[in-house]
Amino acid sequence: MRGFFRSVWIFFLGGILGTIFGIALGFFFFPYVFPPPPAAEHLTEADRSALVATGTFIHANPSDPVHWGRGKVSVYERTVFLEPDFEVGPGPAYHVYLVPKAAVRNNGDVKDAMYVDLGGLRAFKGSQRYPIPAGVNLKDYPSVVIWCERFSVLISPADLNASR
Repeated sequence: MRGFFRSVWIFFLGGILGTIFGIALGFFFFPYVFPPPPAAEHLTEADRSALVATGTFIHANPSDPVHWGRGKVSVYERTVFLEPDFEVGPGPAYHVYLVPKAAVRNNGDVKDAMYVDLGGLRAFKGSQRYPIPAGVNLKDYPSVVIWCERFSVLISPADLNASR
């Protein structure tokens, strides 16, 4: 009888651990299996204030095949606009940051900075716009980055070049 209870206990423990492991894998793989549709936002007339800077997202760590990005970004006086050619590899909890450091290339460049969080990334592909909070001096932020908040990982940085 003792062996029976031990077998039942092992069965339930295995079921509980398997469920927890399955849920954890589901949270990780969900964005890869069911990515949101591409975005197709447009700038409004109010957003089209003076163009301040432009940049291009890059693959900061070529040896990392999971965390990458590409496409252009335009920064206006009140809006950061990810252009229609924008794309990043899917993942959980991505955010768009303005970072007060030029040439961001690793996680430490963002973790140690007083960045401005513009909000969660709404799609892994396509045009998107993010309002810039009042009082932000864009001259102090020479980079826009895509950052994974859940794992504190740099996905893709863009160095900004001032518009003429």
